[in-house]
Amino acid sequence: MIMSRIEAPRDEVTGNLVDRLLAGLPAEAVLTDPDITASYGHDMASFCEAGTPAVVVLPRTVEQVQHVMRTATELRVPVVPQGARTGLSGAANASDGCIVLSLVKMDRILEINPVDRIAVVEPGVINATLSRAVNEHGLYYPPDPSSWEMCTIGGNIGTASGGLCCVKYGVTAEYVLGLDVVLADGRLMTTGRRTAKGVAGYDLTRLFVGSEGSLGIVVRAILALKPQPPEQLVLAAEFPSARAACDAVVKVMEGGHVPSLLELMDRTTVKAVNDLAHMGLPETTEALLLAAFDTHDPPADLAAVGALCEAAGATQVVPAEDAAESELLLQARRLALVALEAVKGTTMIDDVCVPRSRLGDMLEGIERVADKYALTIGVCAHAGDGNTHPTVCFDASDPDESRRARESFDEIMALGLELGGTITGEHGVGVLKKEWLARELGPVGVEMQRAVKAAFDPLGLLNPGKLF
Repeated sequence: MIMSRIEAPRDEVTGNLVDRLLAGLPAEAVLTDPDITASYGHDMASFCEAGTPAVVVLPRTVEQVQHVMRTATELRVPVVPQGARTGLSGAANASDGCIVLSLVKMDRILEINPVDRIAVVEPGVINATLSRAVNEHGLYYPPDPSSWEMCTIGGNIGTASGGLCCVKYGVTAEYVLGLDVVLADGRLMTTGRRTAKGVAGYDLTRLFVGSEGSLGIVVRAILALKPQPPEQLVLAAEFPSARAACDAVVKVMEGGHVPSLLELMDRTTVKAVNDLAHMGLPETTEALLLAAFDTHDPPADLAAVGALCEAAGATQVVPAEDAAESELLLQARRLALVALEAVKGTTMIDDVCVPRSRLGDMLEGIERVADKYALTIGVCAHAGDGNTHPTVCFDASDPDESRRARESFDEIMALGLELGGTITGEHGVGVLKKEWLARELGPVGVEMQRAVKAAFDPLGLLNPGKLF
């Protein structure tokens, strides 16, 4: 790494920046080899511009992060915070000449407290690693994005990510009790609390959740935990139409049931999963609904939901007999986005959330968009909370198909807003949805959000070009 730093082309500005960074960072934490730094240029989103970073830094301590931010402020260099770069909105994309601040080396679980039911972690901790660690104490950290084996807690906080269990347990924001944040000028600020409740002052903790690294750098998080629930069982229900499956979702929620998971896969997604993994899912179905319960009597709850599915028109309802069969069904759902990517090689994954009562209108509208643009668009959805993931499959080497993909993506977002929804339920805004954020918030809303940004980052150095 030292040789690559010396041999890489360095103009006067970059050279000064690197030298200043090395004054407070070990040499192995400062990367300048263009072949290496280029790999930190972007996350997993399509159609998002990405620049060329001047340098990538990988700090291991809070003090090192503070040094990076002080240096950036003194030299007026933009900073792009990154986690595992599994995001889907371009929020972690580099800008030209920036410092990419990768937090993946800050990966310690500092504390697990079964009495207070909290975990204290650094931002680079992998979601699945934390989940397994707290399980050993009989505790449970519910947020579980599909990328949970790769994504970091810091990234989850930055994008306010969700997951399959949100219908019962909620999203990341509901589990962040407190934060240590390095501000743009290098000062360290503590927000929130370790206690079960507290209302002292403005809720700055919640403000940072979903801010996509635009207000400060999260270097420590206090996370709420729950007692580990009983093992869940899953039910699969086949429907003759997406509308019928959505009607079942309405009946389940209207009936007061509290599933731990309520997921939908349309026919396109089911076929894609079968083609990829040969899982034997029923391709004759137009929509497959998965419901799960982690209550003390899951079979009884599944039976009640199964009856509602049949009343809504389900052609077949099959409850899993054990945890292994349940996990097989959930694995099919987790493979959905990977399987859809294999259809054409490239995908644009939308993240539109609508009121549950409008879910059927949303899915039927997406079908019309797919027909209009002659594209394959698969839908998987966290149906229990109305969060749809329409996934546009296209050939990136075909300019016309790429154009149609982008236009269809925008039309789907417009449809979501028309139905009283939001442009993102859990993936964030990043670069991909900047224009649509302005439409959703309106001019006054944008003005106030920019004022908040200016209060925390007056020089505009933190993740520039994102959100607004």
